[in-house]
Amino acid sequence: MKKLLFLSFIIILIGCNNQEAKSILIQNTGEAFGTTYNIQYESETDYHDDLKKVFDAVNQSMSTYIATSDISRINQGDTTLVVDDYFTEVFNTSKELWLATKGFFDPTVGPLVNAYGFGPDGTLKGIDSTQIDSIMQFVGFEKLKLTNDKQIVKQDPRTFIDFNAIAKGYAIDLLGSVLNQNKVENYLIELGGELLGKGKNNQTQNNWIVGVDDPTQQQERTLLKKLKLIDRAMATSGNYRKTRIDPITKANYVHTINPKTGWPQKSNVFSVSVLAENCMLADGFATAFMVMELEETQAFLEKHSDLDVYIIYTGENGEMQEWLTAGFQEVVVD
Repeated sequence: MKKLLFLSFIIILIGCNNQEAKSILIQNTGEAFGTTYNIQYESETDYHDDLKKVFDAVNQSMSTYIATSDISRINQGDTTLVVDDYFTEVFNTSKELWLATKGFFDPTVGPLVNAYGFGPDGTLKGIDSTQIDSIMQFVGFEKLKLTNDKQIVKQDPRTFIDFNAIAKGYAIDLLGSVLNQNKVENYLIELGGELLGKGKNNQTQNNWIVGVDDPTQQQERTLLKKLKLIDRAMATSGNYRKTRIDPITKANYVHTINPKTGWPQKSNVFSVSVLAENCMLADGFATAFMVMELEETQAFLEKHSDLDVYIIYTGENGEMQEWLTAGFQEVVVD
């Protein structure tokens, strides 16, 4: 999560006549957390400043790219820091996801993420099984505790926390909360391809329509699915964009790390899109389902009807296949 640029545009007037108070479709766009965002909402007021505070607060609490953030200070060995409510909520939800997925979601994979060159450094210097075994000694969410005094206690001081697989979704939920508190009834928030929608698009008098990218696309953007986002969030995770090549072995590593093995996950799954009640859960489960085998995810979803999922994967002969829950199919637009 890096520094942000925040721009605001007023898009369109909506109203019956000049005597009535007019609602305005406002669009705030820019860059945050190393990606782009687009926030559209119908209101008489531009909440630019309040929304910007969300990015600043999440960065200060959980950005591993900022050396003075709370999470960086904890990772550097500060045992006195009292974490804020943002950190607390993400920590507790991470623990719930870790338990629910039996460890497939684990924010302590940070040292492995860094070792493979997907962290703030961004370089892969060469890695082997001996190094992985050494790192795995301090990986595991069970090695962390949040005390009643809101301090983090580690069993091993080398344990590194990385909430980047869930913090972006959480930030989207916070942006939605700002708009909810200001009684905004219609909005669509997009941050790095993750989404939260409420109400409808009054420009079209219809639901918000969003899309799922084709993971095999090269230059021109193409969509595999369009769907109605009705008072839900959607997050997509995939292995088709972030890779690193070992300079020594020339091995190509994808960015989804299996916290149980320490190695990048080898899987026939290209991408997973998750619909959930909030974006933090959608974000976390999308990450976990990229690590789990397809059959494991399908079995998990049989017991979790609150989630709807669309999975793109390759079949036995290398052909592109798709699998989706009935609930996901219901919102697909032909």
